[in-house]
Amino acid sequence: MLNVSRKSGNLKGAVARLHAALVARARAPVFFTGLGVPDTVDGRFDLLVLHGWLVLDRLREAGLNDLSQGLVNTLFLGFDEGLRELGSGDMGMGRRMKKIADAFYGRLQAYGTSGGEAAMAEALQRNLYRGAPDRMAQAAVVARYVRAAQSHLARADIAAGEADFGPLPKTGDTP
Repeated sequence: MLNVSRKSGNLKGAVARLHAALVARARAPVFFTGLGVPDTVDGRFDLLVLHGWLVLDRLREAGLNDLSQGLVNTLFLGFDEGLRELGSGDMGMGRRMKKIADAFYGRLQAYGTSGGEAAMAEALQRNLYRGAPDRMAQAAVVARYVRAAQSHLARADIAAGEADFGPLPKTGDTP
């Protein structure tokens, strides 16, 4: 019985560390100030989903399904709390959460099926930049960052809750 409790505690701790790391990275000012991601609820959501996808993809590769589900649950709890802080009441919460879930899983699919860096840049331009035609150069920089972050995450001890995304993108990388 104690092993089950210890395992559950280790899982919760790993989920909390992964969640904290991805939220911290998604809130890095360089994305907003240097790479033109809109500093709005939508922009912040999209950065959170992008970094969530990076971690979830790594967890999938490692076969850590319990940790992955725990992270998804924690992310959605955060989305729910965020909506409530913005003033959403119980009366439409289900509808709003469904829209968030559709957007979340749609982006996971878009990023997961983007093979190369160019396809990732296109997916980022559509989602992170909401299709703005003048943001393709920034999307390419973020796509390079995403591919580098995947390499860093592959070397991290993800099972222990370690999420190393590597260095932040540099704003001078845009043409």
